[in-house]
Amino acid sequence: MTAQTTDRRRRLHRAWLVAAVAFVAILGAAGFRATPAVLITPLEQEFGWTRGTISLAVSVNLVLYGLTAPFAAALMDRFGMRRVVSFALLLVAVGSGLTVFMGASWQLVLCWGVLVGLGTGSMALVFVATVTDRWFVRHRGIVTGLLTAAGATGQLVFLPVLAWLAEGPGWRAASLTVSGAALVVVPLVWWLLRDHPEDVGTTALGAEPGRVSRIRPPAENAAVRALTVLRSAAGTRPFWFLAGGFAICGASTNGLVGTHFIPAAHDHGMPQATAAWLLALIGIFDIAGTVLSGWLSDRIDPKILLVVYYVLRGLSLMVLPSLFTADAEPSMLIFIIFYGLDWVATVPPTVALCRRVYGADGAVVFGWVFGSHQVGAAIAAVAAGLTRDHLGGYDLAWYGAGVLCLLAAGMSLAIRHAGQRERV
Repeated sequence: MTAQTTDRRRRLHRAWLVAAVAFVAILGAAGFRATPAVLITPLEQEFGWTRGTISLAVSVNLVLYGLTAPFAAALMDRFGMRRVVSFALLLVAVGSGLTVFMGASWQLVLCWGVLVGLGTGSMALVFVATVTDRWFVRHRGIVTGLLTAAGATGQLVFLPVLAWLAEGPGWRAASLTVSGAALVVVPLVWWLLRDHPEDVGTTALGAEPGRVSRIRPPAENAAVRALTVLRSAAGTRPFWFLAGGFAICGASTNGLVGTHFIPAAHDHGMPQATAAWLLALIGIFDIAGTVLSGWLSDRIDPKILLVVYYVLRGLSLMVLPSLFTADAEPSMLIFIIFYGLDWVATVPPTVALCRRVYGADGAVVFGWVFGSHQVGAAIAAVAAGLTRDHLGGYDLAWYGAGVLCLLAAGMSLAIRHAGQRERV
């Protein structure tokens, strides 16, 4: 073995640098998207808007966050990850910054719902699938887990700070902080993110020497490709089981807990900052849970993992209504730890199943599956807000989400393996 060969092996593979930049971008996107959770109470107090009205803006954000994903995946195939992610960060900066001038609820829907939803949706989990497909052959599962965990870390970094800003300097300071943070990340993405290993004269990590991962950009435009893949996948049963289960995943996480945990805790006398810290604490444990899930997805049948995750999540949500108090009691902390480990642990096995069943179209298919995740989240966000407006509490929403999670476990169990894509 020559010294040159030894030095090459010791050098850090460029795929890890790409993964690190993707981690930062995804971290920011998660923090930006989660910001409305700390704005509900301040906006309600300043403008007199109901939680149902504010939740409508959150729902538009969630829907676009999801439905943008498959088109973003196709755009990344056509124009490259670097251009798409950079433009997405600029959209977030504009949308968040403009909220400081709003005076009507439709402007909240436009800024946080449409602009921030489109921007963060372009950096959603399809970005994870695209990075891992192009840059990794070895360690795909664990890298998927690490990048997915960036979403939890975004909550951890942003929510407590934004909650403090919303209660102190005011919600406008929180919005401007998000806008500035998005702008700071743009140069980093443009400088360090690369679309393919061949762009820097290397191959994907774990690929055979000389293997070329770059594919010619599709001839059709991104929208046509995304819709073509959807039409093909929608004719198979696994797609509907994956999409249905992931819709429930979104409803029970981003839509319900991510949006309404803070105001629900505040209803029981808990300070908003304390509730934000608890939600951020979910993010800490989610990092461990998601990385472990990625590692397990390389070793265990992914659909079995999904069944376990959904059952445990459903049972924990059914217990939650009895845990709310004015203080963070030990029982609530136990829930936070348990629920945090399961928060987005569903993502690595879902990505793995899309890749196994749909091959080269797996990232775009996952984009549509993720779209269903966000539609479910949007429905849950509005439904929970209306439940609170009409019944004075969230209990029905928690119990309903728990039952749906058990249904998602059944759908996951029904997913057939690769090579068994029976038509609907």
